[in-house]
Amino acid sequence: MRKQIVAGNWKMNKTAEEALILASEVVNMVKDEVNTDVQVIIAPPAIYLSTLQKYTETAPNIGIAAQNCSNKASGAYTGEISASMLKSIGVTHVILGHSERREYFKETNEQLAEKVNIVLENGLTPIFCCGESLEMRQGGDFLAFVASQLTDSLFHLSPEDFAKVVIAYEPIWAIGTGLTASSEQAQEMHAYLRGHLATKYGQEAADNTSILYGGSCNEKNAQELFACADVDGGLIGGASLKSREFTNIAKSF
Repeated sequence: MRKQIVAGNWKMNKTAEEALILASEVVNMVKDEVNTDVQVIIAPPAIYLSTLQKYTETAPNIGIAAQNCSNKASGAYTGEISASMLKSIGVTHVILGHSERREYFKETNEQLAEKVNIVLENGLTPIFCCGESLEMRQGGDFLAFVASQLTDSLFHLSPEDFAKVVIAYEPIWAIGTGLTASSEQAQEMHAYLRGHLATKYGQEAADNTSILYGGSCNEKNAQELFACADVDGGLIGGASLKSREFTNIAKSF
């Protein structure tokens, strides 16, 4: 059975004091209020990971994720953070291929394949992001385009390694814009991607893969989105910066 997951991507937000307050609030609220088997993950800026991991380790259903990592194991790569470093401080997940990384830092599918490999080699769980721009969606080739991101960055994996991957579909046109894909649009893409995974790894493996929705999901639309047959949770952006709203999203299954 695939997991239901709600992951909060804080992006480049919060001072050290604010991060401590937010993490403490989220952990306590989730402990007190989330009674389902949903896995909650927070992804703060890297500078806070070591400190905030101490908060999350007290709750078995809460993990902590890095927002990125290097595709190199170690060496003279100033400013980079390796997967082994993340592993050593108790990080459990790594977000890879977020649309902002692809757009602003020109990350390619080939580089992301290397990152997926090194994350898995270190026993961490990749949350692999994929998605299309508004131009791509309007052009009509968006389904095949998003599927190609999975093919190019994941389909080299063995079935055993692929089973450890979480996928997050993020319609780029719905990130930070206030626009949201309808539940029908989200379900269409998630079902298509699950079918695409089945062509490589078989239906059972595809059915066991968690696919999250990552486009302006909030406490008002989360329940409708999570009710879709192939939507297994959310990769939450702005709403993850508010402990009450983020917890309410985690309670939306």
